[in-house]
Amino acid sequence: MENIREQFQIMTRRFGLLNKNCCQIGGSEISLVQSHILYELLRRNKPSMQQAADTLGIDITTFSRQIQTLVKMGLVSKTPLPDDKRVSQLSLTTEGNYVAASIDAQMNQYLEEVFSHMSGFERDMVINSVKLLNEAMSKSTVCCRPLI
Repeated sequence: MENIREQFQIMTRRFGLLNKNCCQIGGSEISLVQSHILYELLRRNKPSMQQAADTLGIDITTFSRQIQTLVKMGLVSKTPLPDDKRVSQLSLTTEGNYVAASIDAQMNQYLEEVFSHMSGFERDMVINSVKLLNEAMSKSTVCCRPLI
């Protein structure tokens, strides 16, 4: 029987998910976690700290430290709600938008290059299989399930 875990281990390494930093944009070294945060802020409109942390499946303490770093880098702005100062909304700065969009473009280019080695049918099959796997993982009682 084929070792399924081994296939996922290989894919994880090839995606660079074990690397400390995922990318460098301009003068900014971006970690994988920071890349995920920037992507989430790129696609959502001013989520609260808790909403973004929950969506990414990151505990709020770790998330808060990452946000502090991204704020110091000038990529994220953190604004307390006027009616409840305990809740902060997150948004990308102009530089943050540039960095997030650049990472997104690089990842899309990488995926397109990978898919260029497949037929259209194979590409569709892989994408549908990944969707199917994500759906099954969201229903699993064992797997971590970030909110979507």
